Amino acid sequence: MTTALYFVYDSHCPWSYAATPLVNALKQAHPEMTVHLLHCAHYIGKDCAGEAQVETVAQISGLKFGKDHLRYVNSPKSSIACANLMTWLQNKQGDKQLDVLNAIQKAHFVNGNPLDKKHDFNAIIEQFKLSPSNKVFRNELSIDAETALETIAEIQQLIGTSNFPALVMTLNDDAIFIDHSKHLADPQSVVSAVSNEFAAIQANK
Repeated sequence: MTTALYFVYDSHCPWSYAATPLVNALKQAHPEMTVHLLHCAHYIGKDCAGEAQVETVAQISGLKFGKDHLRYVNSPKSSIACANLMTWLQNKQGDKQLDVLNAIQKAHFVNGNPLDKKHDFNAIIEQFKLSPSNKVFRNELSIDAETALETIAEIQQLIGTSNFPALVMTLNDDAIFIDHSKHLADPQSVVSAVSNEFAAIQANK
């Protein structure tokens, strides 16, 4: 049995922050599962999710947003450096990627770290013993990050939406789209929901 999870997200998107606990829950339930974290690099320094969206996410998910993040919640955000780092990590040290994503989101949404310059990542690089090159932190998408966007486009075509975050899980040749909005208040509920969906697919074969 081969399982895989595809998570299309943006590190600076509060809805993605709220969806990551679902990824954590599914990975914990299926430790053998391959996880593909696909950063869509939506925020490029021109806009942000804004205060209203953050308040809604906090209300629905119960997640905390730190005062330093809230202070600049309406300022433009750039997730380009994160997109480059996470794509580099997927290729170089894939076993660390989910832990690093959790750390990145905590740094950004709880501690208010903008994560758009190299020095913003010093603590995370030290914590996880990473060794990315300087080009990862340029203010432009790397070739690998651009390639990841092509994979994201294929997934979006498959599920019929360009909205993110998006979760797709595969079991052998079967795939299901996971409606993350149903599980934000109770991330563990996604585990049984996915099991039930795959069981129904198998029963109909």
